[in-house]
Amino acid sequence: MTKLQPRPGILEIQPYIGGESAIPGVARVIKLASNESALGASPAAVAAIRDAVTTVFRYPDGSCEKLRLALGTAFDIDPARIVCGAGSDEIITLLCRTYAGPGDEVLYTEHGFLMYAIAARGVGATPVAAPETNLTADVDALLRNVTPRTRIVFIANPNNPTGSYLPADALVRLRAGLPPSVLLVIDAAYAEYIDAADYTWGGELVDGPGPTVVTRTFSKIYGLGGLRLGWGYCPPEIADALNRLRNPFNVSSIAQTAGLAALGDQEFVARAKAHNARVRAWSRDQLFAAGFDVPPSHGNFLLVRFPREDGRDALAGDSFLRARGLIVRRMAAYRLPDCLRITVGLDDEMAAVVAGLTDFSRGTDV
Repeated sequence: MTKLQPRPGILEIQPYIGGESAIPGVARVIKLASNESALGASPAAVAAIRDAVTTVFRYPDGSCEKLRLALGTAFDIDPARIVCGAGSDEIITLLCRTYAGPGDEVLYTEHGFLMYAIAARGVGATPVAAPETNLTADVDALLRNVTPRTRIVFIANPNNPTGSYLPADALVRLRAGLPPSVLLVIDAAYAEYIDAADYTWGGELVDGPGPTVVTRTFSKIYGLGGLRLGWGYCPPEIADALNRLRNPFNVSSIAQTAGLAALGDQEFVARAKAHNARVRAWSRDQLFAAGFDVPPSHGNFLLVRFPREDGRDALAGDSFLRARGLIVRRMAAYRLPDCLRITVGLDDEMAAVVAGLTDFSRGTDV
């Protein structure tokens, strides 16, 4: 009798490993590994969560109608074309399940979000990484890597973990260069953090020619990562297809309630954005002064590049920080083994990590 085996390709997936939250033997840690909001969730969202607890025995609204209507108003888009999910990860996975399969290719950039390749392999498709230029997506490289087998192109804008972004005209050029049979997915998880005048979150491309979807999340600036809430803005036919495939109650009632409250508290969002901009700039300046290469970032994190000589590499730097109770993120899985990614935290948290890396660069003992 033949032994039961997973479908071909499943065991080739490298499971996604989230940022650690604890260090054995260390009572108090500072976690700067998962790009979580430094200020946490809006007090309005926290209050809404408490109020919603008493009704958790009820099934949630399977269509997320109130939340979609609020999103439509906030972003001036058609709520009927919004699909909500358990984080934008679910929307990414649903898009791969809907439009890719064995024999197909899913294209993304070489330092793009790990979930793109995981979602592709999960449906039997082949992930293809296009090279970047100076840690930034390269439109020409992406277009060169499109083949008759390409079904989806994922572009994170701004990108995690590099912090770089493509301006609006580059996105338009990318969409125009893709065949009409290829879906462009713009992952705008960090859109709220960017101020660049030439940036667009991509909603207008969804309304234009060529199939395009934009995904957004409540996990970053809204501070609701633990509730898993995201959404996608889609052409009508894609929204229809995703709604046929998604689970009927894929977003919990508490997540919907919290999302509504968080979306309504834009004063809190503005405070979180201002904090991030100020502390990110200060931290980058300090790390530069300590001798590290820190590319500009348009997210709520910094990518810190280490020299490779004298054994003072990123791995040694991470171990040094962990010895001080500081958790950041190693980047080998993102093809950046000489880098660490550091989430922008509170003032004292960033002061601690800057002090730690400054001491590390000077050869100071832990």
